[in-house]
Amino acid sequence: MAVQTNMTLEEGIPYMAEETIYPILLLHGMGFRDFRRINYWGRIPGVLGVYGAKVFYGNQDANGSVETNALQIEMRLKEILRETGAAKVNIIAHSKGGIEARYLISTLKHADEVASLTTISTPHNGSVTVDHLLKFPKFLVKFGCFLTDIFFRILGDKNPKTYSSVCSLTTKVANQFNLDNPDSDKVYYQSYAFVMKNIFSDGFFWLSWLLVRHYEGESDGLLSPRAVKWGNFRGIYKSNGRRGISHCDEVDLRRRRFTKKTGDGISDITEIYLKIYEDLCNMGF
Repeated sequence: MAVQTNMTLEEGIPYMAEETIYPILLLHGMGFRDFRRINYWGRIPGVLGVYGAKVFYGNQDANGSVETNALQIEMRLKEILRETGAAKVNIIAHSKGGIEARYLISTLKHADEVASLTTISTPHNGSVTVDHLLKFPKFLVKFGCFLTDIFFRILGDKNPKTYSSVCSLTTKVANQFNLDNPDSDKVYYQSYAFVMKNIFSDGFFWLSWLLVRHYEGESDGLLSPRAVKWGNFRGIYKSNGRRGISHCDEVDLRRRRFTKKTGDGISDITEIYLKIYEDLCNMGF
């Protein structure tokens, strides 16, 4: 049965949505875990749940390598399918989580159990900025990553590998990964890009925004649209306020709307996720 939402899309038009056939598996990005009390995804799971979605989490390490995290997600996938009785899941992944999802589908051969993969600012094509940053002395980079591993192990990571995670963001590693992990014709792939409007858009990302702007142009503070295009590219999104949409805004870090304004652009990040959900319903996923 269709569910009438009282949310609005970019055009300001209410829409109808049906429950998806398959549950939704949310995969977080690098630097965060699926904590019970501090949800990586903000209001998004709650909003999706109100409109019929069955939402689950990947529970992978914050800073594990692509390979080790994909193995953790594989275990979680089996649990979800067993718990729900579903044949497949719809994956919505943010940032590095999208790379782990592709490894799960292709290398670990779970294409039969994934109906769709939607990626939100995932570095499919690698980051030119990271290429330049890794020109710093290797021992300094590795030492910083070692300290980060200690921190995330304290927070609960089973196998943090920050240096490997950072290297997976380079264009060289990304290109090889894409060759080794071709898309499956059994899975629907789509991607979204977001951008900040200026250096003042997000205090967390002012420095990284400047760096990416220098090497690659506009970005969400970490990744440029060039880096994240994959499958059916759904476009570049901005807010209809002054600040744009940062890498953290994409997962509702601040737990509030960008603006009360209507018009060209996004006023609330949950609009994007409801649109993704509507599309999956309409495609029979």
